[in-house]
Amino acid sequence: MSVRVLIVEDTDHVRTMLGHVLDLHGFQVVAAVASGAEAIERAAEIAPDVIVVDYKMPGMNGLETAEQLRGAHPDVPVILYSAYVSDDLADRAERAGIAACVPKTAGVEALGREIAALAMGTEQA
Repeated sequence: MSVRVLIVEDTDHVRTMLGHVLDLHGFQVVAAVASGAEAIERAAEIAPDVIVVDYKMPGMNGLETAEQLRGAHPDVPVILYSAYVSDDLADRAERAGIAACVPKTAGVEALGREIAALAMGTEQA
């Protein structure tokens, strides 16, 4: 069974690219949404195994989105995938319940490795 991934990214071309690349790497992208509010709504419908969220989004940022997602789905790991990862943001992300921070500069390969590692951890639980 492939890992079911929900992507939360406000930039259309990045969201589309992530969906295609993760699909090529064998993940099942069950939804790709543009906002935190939409992610919260869709997560309840689709039951993803892992959620990938951007940090800087209009309305609700990635940390706020993650806090709400983790409150509703405490067993689903959330990965922050952002161009703005810093030590401070990583600390704040950990407090928000985010399982991992992957800088966009590390590339989709690094994101894929993190998704796989977290999914294996959740399947063993």
